[in-house]
Amino acid sequence: MTANEIRQKYLNFFEAKGHKIIPSASLLPENDPTTLFTGSGMQPMVPYLLGETHPEGKRITDSQKCFRSSDIEEVGDNRHTTFFEMLGNWSLGDYFKKEQIEWIFEFLTSKELGLGLNPERIYISVYRGNKNIGISKDKEAVKLWQKQFEKTGVKTEVVDNVETSGIQNENERIFYYDEKENWWSRAGVPEKMPVGELGGPDSEMFWDLGEKLNLHENSEWKNQPCHPACDCGRFVEIGNNVFMQYIKTENGFVELENKNIDFGGGLERFMVAVEDNSDIFACSIFNNIRKKLEEISGKKYSENEEETKSFRVIMDHLRGATFLIGDGAIPSNKDQGYFTRRLIRRAVRFAHGLGVEKNFTKKIAEVVIGDYSEQYKNLVEKRDFILEEIDKEEKKFRNTLKKGLKEFKKYMVISSGWVPDDVDENNLTSKDLLGGSANKYMPREIFFRLYDTFGFPLEMIKEECKNRGIVFEEREEREFNEDLEKHKQLSKTASAGKFKGGLADSREETKKLHTVAHLMLAALRKVLGDHVQQKGSNITAERLRFDFSHPEKLTDEQKIEVEKLVNSAIKNKLPIVCEEMDLAKAKESGATGVFDSRYSDRVKVYKVGENNNIFSNEICGGPHVDNTSEIKKTFKIKKEKSSGSGVRRIKAVLE
Repeated sequence: MTANEIRQKYLNFFEAKGHKIIPSASLLPENDPTTLFTGSGMQPMVPYLLGETHPEGKRITDSQKCFRSSDIEEVGDNRHTTFFEMLGNWSLGDYFKKEQIEWIFEFLTSKELGLGLNPERIYISVYRGNKNIGISKDKEAVKLWQKQFEKTGVKTEVVDNVETSGIQNENERIFYYDEKENWWSRAGVPEKMPVGELGGPDSEMFWDLGEKLNLHENSEWKNQPCHPACDCGRFVEIGNNVFMQYIKTENGFVELENKNIDFGGGLERFMVAVEDNSDIFACSIFNNIRKKLEEISGKKYSENEEETKSFRVIMDHLRGATFLIGDGAIPSNKDQGYFTRRLIRRAVRFAHGLGVEKNFTKKIAEVVIGDYSEQYKNLVEKRDFILEEIDKEEKKFRNTLKKGLKEFKKYMVISSGWVPDDVDENNLTSKDLLGGSANKYMPREIFFRLYDTFGFPLEMIKEECKNRGIVFEEREEREFNEDLEKHKQLSKTASAGKFKGGLADSREETKKLHTVAHLMLAALRKVLGDHVQQKGSNITAERLRFDFSHPEKLTDEQKIEVEKLVNSAIKNKLPIVCEEMDLAKAKESGATGVFDSRYSDRVKVYKVGENNNIFSNEICGGPHVDNTSEIKKTFKIKKEKSSGSGVRRIKAVLE
């Protein structure tokens, strides 16, 4: 089964169960101030899980493309990727545990309708419960799973202490875990959930790659008990059923009247199970990319440990970069573009380890586009643009590496104080030359400057030292890693501070600013012209940030006119009405929207105004206030600047 076949089988299976298939949302989330990227299948669905009605109904299924920037440094082993697809199905107040467990087990094990996996190698985790919050063990889920296994003749024993005991026999199949493993809420464990937050137990499914591979014995966890949630690699989580059934109140947790199901299963993880291969990068989903890289490098995958890591990094990073550019994250020094640039540059650096010194990234991107053209049409439509941007970034980085080599030579030190022929000794200060046998090393800040500014990985620095007779001792490597860890922590802190806020926040102040964003777009189109389209937004309870297409800076007069129009709409107490309609009808009605693959066949259209006085008519998922009079405050543009070629950015508030 190819990746395309697995994806289509999943969508067909749940469509047959009454689910509507919707397209993947962009990797660049809209109206979510907490994150740069869509990092999970449920992220675009949060407004509907919190109560917004979905235009396609109560049963939804899709394949959502995802990107996790936090996994960049983890890539290189046999299972971490930055980009992945999450197959999902949702019940929005419709079916619950019984149907979900029956259906997903059927999909996993049915040879005709699903993946045809051997049930003897599927293991399950369920929620252990917590007496402190008044929620007991999820015995209901256990019984439902047992019933499914019984149908296949597989014996199931339930274990409650597997973290300490490890798996003892082949009949142990279902395992209780605490909140860390088997509870879902946006805030994490129950104790951290604020009042009003939704959450619930979940039940994960694991594929056992088998003891014969000795994955546990060869891992750093070999002296610890082995069980499904162990990190040794023997068990691969292939899916997670979230049973969203509780809301936290002032008096504790209360069951919801309308409970939701949120299932997510990794397409790549399904492929690992189907092909029974512990290495994602050796699975068929990477076949064409891997073959092209072997052709370019003249090396073979998995023949050498270090080279295998390089292969994995390059394959993952260039696949991710291709998708990011396709969704608008052009390589740059800020926001999403920073990570696109980082992916491309890391790929080029690791290609150095394979002996690839000529431009190659465009060739890999071409293969990625070909592999995914059937599911993601935007890659085909933007093919030339993607290839141009990825090639341009590689060329730019190779020039940077050349400058880095010059910098390296400038600071190169040996006991004699010798300076390379291509460095002007007259331009060196006394600090550049560290004479004496006790100083056959460069200052730690120079090593890190080569890494951070010029993109030299540690391996490349060590290689250059070796080639030029400089001793690179354990102390230098230890200091380098210390500096690198500090750099990572600072980056995480900066990111967390910059994107502070609530996920798909539905607080009243955020609703007001979301509505104002619609008013502002309509006003911009009235003042500047119909060419203006939304290019992205970032809305919190305190302010809105809005990107739109326009080739030049707004004049003071234009900004004042936009403010007047928005504030007039607020004062006129215009009603806001939501209609659900077919996409074709939405187009006919004149609704504003970027009519591409992001919309399903049925959409929500929010109109601001009534009769012949329609101020705004736009496709949107919500939420909004019911009348502009609820906004009450005055709209004010605080800043307007460029956000990229042909794109402007406005920051605005309500005062």
